[in-house]
Amino acid sequence: MSLVKQSRRFVLAGLAMGLAAAALPSQAAEDVSFNTTYGLALRGFDPVGYFTENRAVKGLPTITTTYKGAIYEFASDANKATFLANPEKYVPQFGGFCAWATSQGYKADIDPHAFVVNDGKLYVNFSSFFRDKFHEDLKNNTAKAEANWAKVRTLTEIAR
Repeated sequence: MSLVKQSRRFVLAGLAMGLAAAALPSQAAEDVSFNTTYGLALRGFDPVGYFTENRAVKGLPTITTTYKGAIYEFASDANKATFLANPEKYVPQFGGFCAWATSQGYKADIDPHAFVVNDGKLYVNFSSFFRDKFHEDLKNNTAKAEANWAKVRTLTEIAR
């Protein structure tokens, strides 16, 4: 085979590989960290209940769905249907890890009862103390947590 033909083959093969790679979603976009410390998102509490009842409502192990690799439990079939209609509205921010900890640059577990719903988003925290600290300056703490999340989500150590 001539050198020209070999060069064309390598160029065409390189183009094909580049196009194939461009068509695939990036690994980083799929690498989302969810708090499933106890095998369930939100420790088995119903994500919809935070919005509809403004309290932590325990889900049932018989009414579940999996979303982005995390298992959610629901208090009713109606809540599950509500969730499935728009999951991004109900999933907790920062993968369900403590919002205050994320704002400080580390990853911590949660108490499902220590939450804040603000601007249509659910933020859960390690304890009521840290919920209150997060809520004291909600706007700035949310901005800090959002800025830190790309780094924090990759951490493997979780404060408990």
